[in-house]
Amino acid sequence: MKRLVFGITGASGAPYAARALEFLRADGSVHVDVIFTKTGRVVWNHEVGTDPAGYGFPIWNPGDFTAPFASGSARVDGMLVLPCSAGSAGRIAHGLSTDLVGRAADVTLKERRPLVLVVREMPLSLIHLRNLTQLAEAGATVLPASPGFYHKPQSVRDLVDHVVARALDRVGIDNELFRRWSGLGDSDGD
Repeated sequence: MKRLVFGITGASGAPYAARALEFLRADGSVHVDVIFTKTGRVVWNHEVGTDPAGYGFPIWNPGDFTAPFASGSARVDGMLVLPCSAGSAGRIAHGLSTDLVGRAADVTLKERRPLVLVVREMPLSLIHLRNLTQLAEAGATVLPASPGFYHKPQSVRDLVDHVVARALDRVGIDNELFRRWSGLGDSDGD
């Protein structure tokens, strides 16, 4: 069974996290450890409004540095931070383990495991861009919450699914949450 650390920070975009947790619960092939930042929980309550414990995954206190995945010796397959605020990205980029999300991300990077940050911020300042560049240079995948439209979404959920699917792809979790690009069909190249 794969093991995934799932950080949820204070950026708007908690419905992305909720959809990913819903998928992972239904899939059943991944053990998920969930960590909210303090602000992440506030935003979840505002945007989603349900009890995240209902997904059945352990939820870790953001100050609990005794969590197994706070050490590089723990067997973890990757980490997903969804959504990832610009502040959290900045702290991760600079190795500031001020909470369990930051420490888990730091461990993920140092162990060269997949770290996917689904950044939900707009516009991006030069400081944000430099932090994101530093994260990419350190081995993280920076995946802005930018849904595509080639799959012809019919609902907001279709747009959410596109972002969630791409994020899950990057941490190696198979899914069919949206219709994938297969080309333009009988295009004659015009």
